[in-house]
Amino acid sequence: MPQEEARKLDRFIQLLLANATVFVSGEKLAEALKVSRMTICNWVHHLQKQEMVIEIKPKIGYRLTQVPDLLLPQLIRRELRTKVLGKSLYHYFQVESTNDVAHQLAQQGVAEGGLIVAEEQTQGRGRLGRDWYSERRVGIYLSLILRPILKPRHATIINLAAAVAVSQAIESTCSLSTDIKWPNDVLVNNKKCSGILTEMSADLDQIKYMIVGIGINVNHQSFPKSLQGRASSLFLEGGRRFSRIEIILALLRCFEDLYLELQKQGNDAILERWIRRSSFARGKEVSVDLGDKKIHGTTIGLGKEGTLRVKLSGGQIEDIMSGDVVIWDSVK
Repeated sequence: MPQEEARKLDRFIQLLLANATVFVSGEKLAEALKVSRMTICNWVHHLQKQEMVIEIKPKIGYRLTQVPDLLLPQLIRRELRTKVLGKSLYHYFQVESTNDVAHQLAQQGVAEGGLIVAEEQTQGRGRLGRDWYSERRVGIYLSLILRPILKPRHATIINLAAAVAVSQAIESTCSLSTDIKWPNDVLVNNKKCSGILTEMSADLDQIKYMIVGIGINVNHQSFPKSLQGRASSLFLEGGRRFSRIEIILALLRCFEDLYLELQKQGNDAILERWIRRSSFARGKEVSVDLGDKKIHGTTIGLGKEGTLRVKLSGGQIEDIMSGDVVIWDSVK
């Protein structure tokens, strides 16, 4: 669905929510949104397929009687307590990738804090070119637009801050213990429940904008065979369903606090928080695929820019800026 139509559809839902106790005529809705009555009719059928219960009375109009678990902007904004993140909010039922939409919006000048959420991704992606499994209406698939005053080489710290925020949000809303694998995989019971992909547009010495894409497996009940044993969901680990909106609200609050702290105080506070939340920071035997070579060593903490420090068997220390890190026990 084109972005402009998606925005009008969002406004249509907003009008139905605002008038939930009465019928609203198709004529009034069409006039308010500057679309045809046929478009209104098509939208109603589309939303009914998404399990929204809309009562239709011929010659009278439409009334919304039940809203399913959807990430509607009106429901998110109602409890939003942030100053920047999520103030511009874009909701889609289906996109190829929320990061792709975020890039388009950032290039159009959308302000820092713009939030894109989708019920489903058809081409969701993770780090290192991997796909991100994005089943409809059970996970959180979102992207944030940031415009940090940072040099590109310092961007890794945003990755770490996002991982800490996801960890905090899951623990505070779901009462599940988490762990973080460098740089930003969030695990529950040693299984990946969340991943983060950051992308940016930058000049040589300044970031123009950064996209922070976050995927959280919330209420998934199963996974493809290729992911079984490695990926899990909060539902599978916690034994019950969780509110996606509640998790998003907590995530935005936590991430905004960390992001503002980073800008005021620098990297150290973020690094300390990440290390406290990760059993992988020190003393883990790891294998790291750097593309042109593989190394094997023991983690000894983080560098000032958020790099993973690995001590090799010969005593030399490698600072890993990017690469595929595997715990050595899992590859023996």
